[in-house]
Amino acid sequence: MQATRMGICWRLFLCSCLFLESSSQDFGAQTQFICTSVPKDMDICAATLQNSVPGDDLKTTVMQLRETVLQQKETIMNQKETIRELTSKLSRCESQSGAEPGGRRKEPGSKNTMGDVSRGPADTLAQLSQTLQSLKQRLENLEQFSRSNNSVQANSLKDLLQSKIDDLEKQVLSRVNNIDEGKPTLRNETEQRGRVESTLTSLHQRITDLEKGQRDNRPLDKFQLTFPLRTNYMYAKVKKSLPEMYALTVCMWLKSNASPGVGTPFSYAVPGQANELVLIEWGNNAMEILINDKVAKLPFMINDGKWHHICVTWTTRDGVWEAFQDGVKRGSGENLAPYHPIKPHGLLILGQEQDTMGGGYDATQAFVGDLANFHIWDRKLSVGEIYNLATCSSKAQVGNVFAWMETNLDIYGGASKWTFEACRQLN
Repeated sequence: MQATRMGICWRLFLCSCLFLESSSQDFGAQTQFICTSVPKDMDICAATLQNSVPGDDLKTTVMQLRETVLQQKETIMNQKETIRELTSKLSRCESQSGAEPGGRRKEPGSKNTMGDVSRGPADTLAQLSQTLQSLKQRLENLEQFSRSNNSVQANSLKDLLQSKIDDLEKQVLSRVNNIDEGKPTLRNETEQRGRVESTLTSLHQRITDLEKGQRDNRPLDKFQLTFPLRTNYMYAKVKKSLPEMYALTVCMWLKSNASPGVGTPFSYAVPGQANELVLIEWGNNAMEILINDKVAKLPFMINDGKWHHICVTWTTRDGVWEAFQDGVKRGSGENLAPYHPIKPHGLLILGQEQDTMGGGYDATQAFVGDLANFHIWDRKLSVGEIYNLATCSSKAQVGNVFAWMETNLDIYGGASKWTFEACRQLN
């Protein structure tokens, strides 16, 4: 009998120790043992039972404790899963603001130097709201036009577009409420973003079609593109590729007050080389021109909110380049991708930097501001020809590789066209 009782006590003791040890491992605590003094000639089990609750109560207590521990463990696992999902989403947001041109990544711990970059879901929603507000303003302008012209068709289309915008605003408001209540956003962020971008592009195209009624008499080259937000979905695509070129001149009018960098006015990517020809001002760096991923820093200062005319010339022989701002030569150099011709069969994008051909857009490198009269030649223009362009001379030429015409561009993501005539609307 004594041996049986001793066996029961030791099994109870070992079970309790294992329970305490497993519980401490679950919560990361150190195991502790509670000791009670027992007279030398006294039965150990009797002493144990004297200092404890009756057997049935002890069993009930242990089961309750075990159930509590399991419930807490399940709660912790659920919280860990929630944290893991939120961390994953945060990482995806941060990864969108961490790429350098051509897919290069910033070093861990480096700070994002773009002052007005989207940082997370709240900023993304703010950008969407601003885009929708811009579309609504354009609809109001159309409404005034349709009233003055008594256009039944314009009114019908305007009402349809207004309805779609209202639906989009409800989606944005719903997501804001979810964020405020701490609820996780939809898991498939890529699908959701695709739907929003597709709707914005459709709205923009239909509004643009309506606006054509207001500018039928406007020359096709008298326009500007406006990129009001730093996003990864606003851009314009040139409809044809560039030919192989052994020399080039790129000129354009730019207006921006973005800080610390205006972003990427244009990028040209070819198969196997995303940075075949890129103009970019990113972070606190000077504006740069990249040819075949080789870099030259340009002496431009344009982010003052005023219109500036800039030109860059380049020849493959010795990689010689020159930079002009407002008709004046500001800098020159050599050894920029020498003896490398600009390759054909690529994709020319205005407003975004490409990490892959036709994709990999990064909001941190997007252009913010206005762009007009973008032209490309397959030769080096003379100083006089560039001056004529900057002063809007009647002798100014248009690009023989790409000429600034509305019919040569497709516009996406809410970027907009406005009437512009160089030298008459400056500043």
